Amino acid sequence: MTLNCDTAPKKENPMPLDIHIIDAFTDTVFKGNSAAVIILNQWLEDSVMQSIASQNNLSETAFLVKNETDLEDKATLDYHIRWFSPLKEMDFCGHATLASAFLLFEQHSTATSIHFYAKAVGSLIIQKTPEGKIRMNFPNTLPSLIYSATHELAADVDPAINTVLAHLPNAPYKIYKNHQAYFIMFDNEAAVLGFEPDTLLMTQLAPLGLVLTAQAQSNKYSKYDFISRYFSQALGGAEDPVTGSVHTALAPLWGKQLSKDQLLAYQASSRGGELQCELQGDRVLISGHAVRYLSGVIEI
Repeated sequence: MTLNCDTAPKKENPMPLDIHIIDAFTDTVFKGNSAAVIILNQWLEDSVMQSIASQNNLSETAFLVKNETDLEDKATLDYHIRWFSPLKEMDFCGHATLASAFLLFEQHSTATSIHFYAKAVGSLIIQKTPEGKIRMNFPNTLPSLIYSATHELAADVDPAINTVLAHLPNAPYKIYKNHQAYFIMFDNEAAVLGFEPDTLLMTQLAPLGLVLTAQAQSNKYSKYDFISRYFSQALGGAEDPVTGSVHTALAPLWGKQLSKDQLLAYQASSRGGELQCELQGDRVLISGHAVRYLSGVIEI
């Protein structure tokens, strides 16, 4: 018996789009955080871009459109960028920015820097480093202390955080908060590594995510200054493999804690990723490698 599976109606004039999947904050495939990158001639409808991101089902899909304004510096590329998770458009995404820069630098070998413009965060400057990494220049988003042994949790803090705290390991900690997430700093890395998340519980913190962090202590992480894990509302409370944006908060937080301006961080998800961080006043420079996993064509 022969089955004819080709029963779906054919699109009369499908639009082909090149798509690239890049693993960011790693130099090895199957590690880091994957992002899809699609370069457009002009913006698609928001609903179409959201559908593509949902179909991709990666933590983020980045869409780029070239800015036709000529820059004086011909070694600098100029693009608008937008980021979509499977659930919604994002204001900012670090690893998808790194992935986008990797692709553009690969396609334009003489370029040494990229100017990205994003509506929510403005201008982002991306550069190649002499070591072969890609360096991103982001605003410093240092979080504020909202709880410690000598600092009681403020009454106006979302009560859902207390529910989350009840499920945390019995270890000393401090809690910080910024516009993106709650940051829980433990005094030992085992509390971070051993945490077993409840996705439904994480969603109670919406719109904020949850970051767990500790100073690196064991031999396995001895080369790093600190480790972290992040549970993102953009992923429905699930763990994000590697997240550039939360390191604009983690780097200054640990910089103050350790009295350092340059830090090496590891995000300890199942895939894992390495981020080199440098503090420069109200800016945070975050550098990392990236590697191509897939290139192909989609039709919409």
